[in-house]
Amino acid sequence: MIVPDIKKILYCTDLSEHAQYSFAYAASIANRFGAGITILHVLEDVSEYRDSLVINILGKEKWEEIRRQNEQEVINNLRKKIEEFCNQVSEDMPACPFITDQIVVKIGNPVEEILKQAEDTNCDLVVMGARGHGVLVDAVLGSVSRRVLRRCKKPVLIVKRT
Repeated sequence: MIVPDIKKILYCTDLSEHAQYSFAYAASIANRFGAGITILHVLEDVSEYRDSLVINILGKEKWEEIRRQNEQEVINNLRKKIEEFCNQVSEDMPACPFITDQIVVKIGNPVEEILKQAEDTNCDLVVMGARGHGVLVDAVLGSVSRRVLRRCKKPVLIVKRT
């Protein structure tokens, strides 16, 4: 049996309370294999319908300018929040050091961005939490986790909080 060589882990977070729990798994695996972790957070993009309503009021150029400025500010704030999260996890798990290769914040469709990042980073493993948003969403998994699991070409570890 061939033991997989895990050197790059893509950890996907929604920054929920469950994120720290599932990140502990990513950090533990990274520590055991000497792997680096790329942390990805995807902000779901607003609908084109909402954009078109605002464009009708402000005009396309003005809306694009406002949106660009706000997106960059949001991305910077989220990146800072993720860095603080990593520092907190490092303090909480001193016996399990890990290396953060990269912190990536994107705006778009979470499933598509996760799949694209998995390919772009050529990761060996994708780690994410399972969080259903309704009564028995697929009995266990949230819709993003389920769709990533189904479509990803890389191994996926989905951590369910018990």
